[in-house]
Amino acid sequence: MDPSSTKLVFDSPLLRVHNDGRVERFYGTETTPPGLDAVTRVASKDVVIDGATGVFVRLYIPSRILAAEHKRKLPILVYFHGGGLVLDSAASPMYHRYLNSVASKAAVLAVSVNYRLAPEHPLPAAYDDSWAALSWAASGVDPWLSDHGDTGRVFLAGDSGGANIVHNIAIMAGARHGLPAGAFVKGAILLHPMFGGKEPVDGESRETREIMEKLWPLICPQSTEGLDDPRLNPMAGGALGLRDLACRKILVCSAERDHARPRAAAYYLAVKESGWRGSVEWLESAGEEHVFFLHKPECDESLALMDRLVAFLGED
Repeated sequence: MDPSSTKLVFDSPLLRVHNDGRVERFYGTETTPPGLDAVTRVASKDVVIDGATGVFVRLYIPSRILAAEHKRKLPILVYFHGGGLVLDSAASPMYHRYLNSVASKAAVLAVSVNYRLAPEHPLPAAYDDSWAALSWAASGVDPWLSDHGDTGRVFLAGDSGGANIVHNIAIMAGARHGLPAGAFVKGAILLHPMFGGKEPVDGESRETREIMEKLWPLICPQSTEGLDDPRLNPMAGGALGLRDLACRKILVCSAERDHARPRAAAYYLAVKESGWRGSVEWLESAGEEHVFFLHKPECDESLALMDRLVAFLGED
């Protein structure tokens, strides 16, 4: 079929979807290979965890740990990239740079998940891939993980759409009674999370709501609850489900000018008031916008955010 003869079924500054299924992405398609980072001295490699789907993870570890004779055990950080569940990858230069920095400064073994994207692979594909990656990491089958990963200290983290995955994986871990024997999700970090809902929350703009009303049916066309699907709106029907979050502590991060801030703040308060037995913390970056730390890693607020992440990952 002549591409010029197809009709658009979805059009935005980020991507277009044609009625023949063809997807044009205008952002987040560039990739960079793994290897030894000259600046941070962090080594990385890609490992395919599912040959049928092609899902892979990119592992990161400080090279000094690999070189040491003593096999030091590091916390395992399973990271889910952002992009609204429709863009970007674990091989994106932006995320590669960020995970190198986190692995270096926090002294963690990071597992960056390259889950399948909508609309070619609508939900629950991203959640299923992310669960498979977490289970794979917790099983310690890779030598880096078995020699240097502490499965008793597993953390989840992600930004934007990836932070949505963090919440849903933490819920899934509770519903599925945890991970392989000996593995434990200690904490979760939600960076500028992507949530939504039919009813507005305080401070939420009409533009933000309209974007989600357009995007969610593309991401999850089979959803019967629409914007109040609990995977998008954890507070739908009350916050009782938040009691099932399977970790001991949560850090919710946002920014003063983040369009997703109102939903992030509502989520933080809902978790805090839900009766969940863990501890939940809030961190807001002054004067900054959505996922600013990926684009301006050396600014003062990005450095302060990194310091808080390092402390959170290092706390007992």
